[in-house]
Amino acid sequence: MLWYRAPASDWERESLPVGNGALGASVLGTLRDERLVVTEKTLWTGGPGAADGYDHGDWTEPRPGALDAVRERLDAAGRISPEEAAARLGQAKRGYGAHQVLGELEIAVPGAPTVPDASYRRALDLGSAVASVTYTHQDTTYTREFFASFPARVIVGRFRADRPGQVGFTLRYTSPREDFTAAARGDRLTVRGALRDNGLRFEAGIRVRAAGGRVSAGADGTLTVTGADSAWFVLAAGTDYADTFPRYRGDDPHRLVTRTVDTAVARPYDDLRAEHIRDHRALFGRVTLDLGGRLPALPTDELLARYGDTGAEAGTAPGTAPGTGTGAGAGAGTGSAADRALEALYFQYGRYLLIASSRAGSLPANLQGVWNNSVSPPWSADYHVNINLQMNYWPAEVTNLAETTVPYDRFVAALRAPGRRSARALFGSPGWVVHNETNPYGFTGVHDYPTAFWFPEAAAWLTQQLYEHYRFGGSLGYLRSTAYPVMKEAAEFWLDALRPDPRDGTLVATPSYSPEHGDVTAGAAMSQQIIHDLLTNTLEAARTLGDTVAFRDRLERTLAALDPGLRIGSWGQLQEWKADLDSPTDDHRHVSHLFALHPGRQIEAGGPWAEAARVSLTARGDGGTGWSKAWKINFWARLRDGDHAHTMLAEQLRGSTLANLWDTHPPFQIDGNFGATAGIAEMLVQSHHGPIEVLPALPATWPEGRVTGLRARGGTTLDIDWSGGTARRIVLRAHRAAAVTLRSTLLPGGEHTFRTVAGRRYVFTGD
Repeated sequence: MLWYRAPASDWERESLPVGNGALGASVLGTLRDERLVVTEKTLWTGGPGAADGYDHGDWTEPRPGALDAVRERLDAAGRISPEEAAARLGQAKRGYGAHQVLGELEIAVPGAPTVPDASYRRALDLGSAVASVTYTHQDTTYTREFFASFPARVIVGRFRADRPGQVGFTLRYTSPREDFTAAARGDRLTVRGALRDNGLRFEAGIRVRAAGGRVSAGADGTLTVTGADSAWFVLAAGTDYADTFPRYRGDDPHRLVTRTVDTAVARPYDDLRAEHIRDHRALFGRVTLDLGGRLPALPTDELLARYGDTGAEAGTAPGTAPGTGTGAGAGAGTGSAADRALEALYFQYGRYLLIASSRAGSLPANLQGVWNNSVSPPWSADYHVNINLQMNYWPAEVTNLAETTVPYDRFVAALRAPGRRSARALFGSPGWVVHNETNPYGFTGVHDYPTAFWFPEAAAWLTQQLYEHYRFGGSLGYLRSTAYPVMKEAAEFWLDALRPDPRDGTLVATPSYSPEHGDVTAGAAMSQQIIHDLLTNTLEAARTLGDTVAFRDRLERTLAALDPGLRIGSWGQLQEWKADLDSPTDDHRHVSHLFALHPGRQIEAGGPWAEAARVSLTARGDGGTGWSKAWKINFWARLRDGDHAHTMLAEQLRGSTLANLWDTHPPFQIDGNFGATAGIAEMLVQSHHGPIEVLPALPATWPEGRVTGLRARGGTTLDIDWSGGTARRIVLRAHRAAAVTLRSTLLPGGEHTFRTVAGRRYVFTGD
């Protein structure tokens, strides 16, 4: 539960989010003028029909020899500046567009107090996915509830009082754009428009029901409730966007929006609410986490402000003893019961946000999930694919939310058609490609911002999540029909695009750029590691599915000749570039050359590459933006250093988390929430190298605890109880037959290998 003693005065820092994947709403809880900031994820400017034209980022005119000329320069000079590379290979963006806020519901409540008193409470219940506002005024208690139903495809809000006839409000729609009409009739408000930039049609429909009062429509496009015991509304919205290349247009949204609103409002409010909670809990309730904490009677913003404060114990509940953590992690946080409870809450908040912003039937979670209050949000609230979109889905499999990946899978598959065109136009290669960032309209080419325009490895990285879904779930049907076609075509691009390095004859990506950092070179570590990951995964899948011997042989030969992107430099670091260019004083937020440690699996803890990665990570320091700190939680967990992983979690909570627990870059950027949730899971269970490792990176600040429902690769789910920093009970549930190796200090010799039977439950205890 997140809760606060005052309304939100700042959307970014304080609003409370609800969402059903396609629709999002942010609750501010202001008393006399409630505001609900509403988004629909496909409402995007740009793309086909954009006022500035649109080219998917592909070169608008042929550039024969341009790529070869850059490669020759790199062969001769070793490196060139990003500015030179962008001048030769980039071009200005046209029609890229940005996600748009749909608008606001402004709900004027006459007679409500202007200033909250001690009775005021604004809350978000993660378990039910219901946001609420309660207050007492003139001996009447008022309650507002808001939720976004996935089954009903609507946002729902209810106003209620504990005395009859006390509910009244006027609801209107507002927007920062002037591209719409809003008309009210009876109990219905219809908002309809088309974006001026690209003509994308959108519609929102709202209907209001009142018990014990009346609803009237105003000529100014408002709906007014008077004298009611309670009143509630439903909102549906949509656009004529479709994820089909090249038009990206589908049916007018009017019929679907109208049907959705009418179907929902015809049902009792309590039925809608109960259905929504059942649907949410079916996902959210799969995983529980108890770190031995206890939430004190403090609002969430105060709890966050006191995090890591040695005086915070004064705010914990009576009878709760301070933690006894020691080591690096304990130095970053007090190990207090309140701190541990906040950490567990933050873990579950990441799961909540993923459920709310990524459900089947819409686009995947973007840089802000599904929430936005602007027509020009930071970075367009787009899909950056040099880590950010991928990070959004790191917690999906391990924290038992595999269903949330459906829109990701569809989005990546939809990039193939424009990506093939970009591969041919820019590289003369088969397969498909996408660079640093993309939009819902298949932007797979380049732009001209020097430090963020060139990253053709993005497509390869995007396929990793699809293969991970298979590794966790084991569905051959999914591998064959969904993952493998995308993987194979991405691999075919690199089988053609790799070039022999004149320095040593290995195959390298050239030109190559380590995201937002350094010069353009050939064979930068991250490029090589991502390609190694793709080709390794594709070869495994090709063997599993029985693809042709010729294709498998080609993958094997290429992997044998590929520069793996792993080198130890002059000061013991893992090199970021093929040449030893790293500086021990460099603290750049991107630690791209550790991809092979996480989310890749080339590097295993305990080996020389892992030690070199530790040296690099230590040199980069514990600073950075929110998403960077989240990645470092995962890095340190993979190195089995739970105390330092906890240090990074503490750094993120103290320096990169807003009052509503959204991650901040700054500004708000949701990938840090998802990355931190994944990092906490990595501290508790790892399975990327095959064996299931239990509590591989448990920090000293979590000496006792329990987690249920975490998933491991190979089709298993685990519950773990621990005390004294050691597992005491492990319950493993097998969802398919497989050979499993379980590693834990609980087991004799530290390891047990056995074959599971689908549906069986296996219990290991210290008795």
